[in-house]
Amino acid sequence: MNQLLNRRKFLGVTATTGLSLSLSHTLFSMPEPAPSAEGKRVGIIGLDTSHSTAFTKELNSPTAGPELDGYRVVAAYPKGSNDIESSVSRVAGYTEEVKKLGVEIVGSIDELLRKVDVVLLETNDGRLHLEQALKVFKAGKRVFIDKPIAASLADTKAIFEAAKKAGVPVFSASSLRYMTSAQDIAQGKTVGKVLGADTYSPSPIEKTHPDLFWYGIHGVETLFTVMGPGCKQVSRTHTKDADVVVGIWNDDRIGTFRGIRSGKTGYGGTAYGEKGIAPLGPYEGYKALLVQIVTFFNTGKPPVSAAETLEIFAFMEAAEESKRQGGATVTLESVLRKV
Repeated sequence: MNQLLNRRKFLGVTATTGLSLSLSHTLFSMPEPAPSAEGKRVGIIGLDTSHSTAFTKELNSPTAGPELDGYRVVAAYPKGSNDIESSVSRVAGYTEEVKKLGVEIVGSIDELLRKVDVVLLETNDGRLHLEQALKVFKAGKRVFIDKPIAASLADTKAIFEAAKKAGVPVFSASSLRYMTSAQDIAQGKTVGKVLGADTYSPSPIEKTHPDLFWYGIHGVETLFTVMGPGCKQVSRTHTKDADVVVGIWNDDRIGTFRGIRSGKTGYGGTAYGEKGIAPLGPYEGYKALLVQIVTFFNTGKPPVSAAETLEIFAFMEAAEESKRQGGATVTLESVLRKV
């Protein structure tokens, strides 16, 4: 009983400090997972993010519920970023964590693909995702690509085009999309038709990625979850401590994202609707996203369309261009034309 309570407490801490932030290396004793059923062997590419260990703990837990449908992580290729120190420094520790959860460590993506049925592409460095995804598509494996799906709008488009050409289902999403509050608002249960929204999240800058691609994507995807697609233009105000990006949708609704780099940070926002005003949050962890991933593995139907993900990245690329132009308004159409 104490062991179960400790495990629940650990997972609660994981949910609270999750996403791309470093997790505690404290480990609990856990039995070897049962052999995976045919078709449900999961492989992970990239052990340089806390998502890899969090997903493995959920899927390989002896108490995993029926909603995870028997999927288990059986193999992982640890190599992630080549030069992002916050990622590179995690690989050794995370490799040891997943090994203790019954996961085989392999020496190449090709070796991994021979041992698994579906793939979680978890490499923290979006610059590597296109090259890695092409190997998965060639092998015909359904794949979830964690955020950011790529480190450029051009690579994002190329990934979806390659997946379509190969006939391999793929999707990408932030776990923030599946907060209960966000889903209820998006489905019209809370405020009726959404007339506007403000969202916020941490948004540290990583020099190898466009500013919002690295971490701000969590708040941007929350914004799109409740507003839906259809943004036509953005403008961005940037300082060293924060960003505010204002988007105008085709029907003249306004949605804003605030990226936080100083002081207390968190995930949330406010949705404004015909019938009320409601908060977005709290963040509830990875479980809801994992359930969506499992359903996707079973059906091959992405819960988030390629078109919407491409628009999210066009929104962030337009915000990058607005910063370059000193806060000028930039249309999503103009940045999409460039790719």
